[in-house]
Amino acid sequence: MDVMLINPFINATLNVLETMAFIKARAGKPYLKNDHMASGDVSGVIGLIGEVSGTISCSFTEKSILAIVSNMLGEEMKEMNDEIKDAVGEIANMISGQARRELEEMGRPLEAAIPTVIMGKNHSITHMTISPIMAIPFSTEHGEFTIEVCFEE
Repeated sequence: MDVMLINPFINATLNVLETMAFIKARAGKPYLKNDHMASGDVSGVIGLIGEVSGTISCSFTEKSILAIVSNMLGEEMKEMNDEIKDAVGEIANMISGQARRELEEMGRPLEAAIPTVIMGKNHSITHMTISPIMAIPFSTEHGEFTIEVCFEE
């Protein structure tokens, strides 16, 4: 997979978390994912089409997403609920939108589908491609989350 397709999603993730939730995230070392198990308790998944097609997903641990959404809304979130689910879809949308703008500036425009959000311990994510899945782990002072990017050219 072309690293030029991955970097915009890393940049967008760091920017969205800092500007919308006032949380500084650190990207870890990307790795090739070889299973469909989500690394978190809630995931937003978005299909992308254009010059390439694929999916991205954002999987958050319960601890990390409760802190992120609490900061975004300005009120303490204590449990996983529909507000958290909606926020995960919005976060995935914002990350996708910023990354797609950067890709478009590079001459690689993509269109996005409506996000799907999956909530629950030990859920799985099926990327709609046969290409390798690149996972980028992120850490914050409030917990971890992972972005997965999978494209076919």
